[in-house]
Amino acid sequence: MTNAGAERPDTGAESDERHPSTVPEGIPLLDAETPPPGANRRELLIITGMSGAGRTRVANTLEDMDWFVVDNLPPRMLEPLARMMTASGGGVQRLAAVVDVRSGEFFAELLNVLDELRGHGVDYRILFLEADDAELVRRYEQVRRAHPLQGDGRILDGIAQERELLAELRRRADSIVDTTSFSPYDLARHIRQRVGEAGAQQVQITIVSFGFKHGLPLDADHVVDVRFLSNPYWVTELRHLSGKDEEVNRYVLDQPGAREFVENYVKTLLPAIAGYERELKSYVTIAVGCTGGRHRSVAISEAIAEGLRAHGQRVRTLHRDVGRE
Repeated sequence: MTNAGAERPDTGAESDERHPSTVPEGIPLLDAETPPPGANRRELLIITGMSGAGRTRVANTLEDMDWFVVDNLPPRMLEPLARMMTASGGGVQRLAAVVDVRSGEFFAELLNVLDELRGHGVDYRILFLEADDAELVRRYEQVRRAHPLQGDGRILDGIAQERELLAELRRRADSIVDTTSFSPYDLARHIRQRVGEAGAQQVQITIVSFGFKHGLPLDADHVVDVRFLSNPYWVTELRHLSGKDEEVNRYVLDQPGAREFVENYVKTLLPAIAGYERELKSYVTIAVGCTGGRHRSVAISEAIAEGLRAHGQRVRTLHRDVGRE
């Protein structure tokens, strides 16, 4: 669950070459000798750093990866939040908290709170995001927002004050990421790689059969027209059935060119799906249409889904217009 708080400009990330020892293979790791976290290991990640350096994008990326994320958290709330992970029967395994200067006077408590957490045996990691002054100014100018510490001064005044406030926190960080040169999508991809799940988020494919006479699905990314096939509707014994019935399925797929079309279309989709994964698109909707959405589109949808599953894709089918007159 993300509490958006006061949104600030966000963008991408590049590892800080000045701190090679603080850039591990995955965010929770301290060094190359630390073993990767086990499947049941609880992780607390504190996301902080410069305003406009990409904290919100990182939080959103982790949330998409099934982390429990809290944004703009007052530092004093870190300890009770950490207890959620150790409570008997608690279901939170990976917790990320965004803590930064937006919390105003409460932010001054952060260093003391971090010491208290260590004293109580709470293990955590700090991810610190930063960017150079010119890039931060550009991002603020682009979104026409004031820096949270700017006051009556310039954006650069707010940036300078924030760097001073964060100096000790930056020194304590387990990982420092310079976001100057990355786009938001590059940053999300970078974070996925750093936590070891670059390929873990498969595209969810939904194949929707529909009837053109009932209108196109509004959320379709691809539209396939299978009205080039003969319509089982005109076969009396098939009219009352649907494309999920064996008789109709066989009638549709045994027509000349039907199976070849399905096979070639699946081959055409695979490079696009791979591209969606690279671009972090988490879902795609393929709409397969015939006249009424009961026979041909249903049979072809199921055949395309079967072909994609054979290539290891996550696919579900939805038959929107079966049962409509």
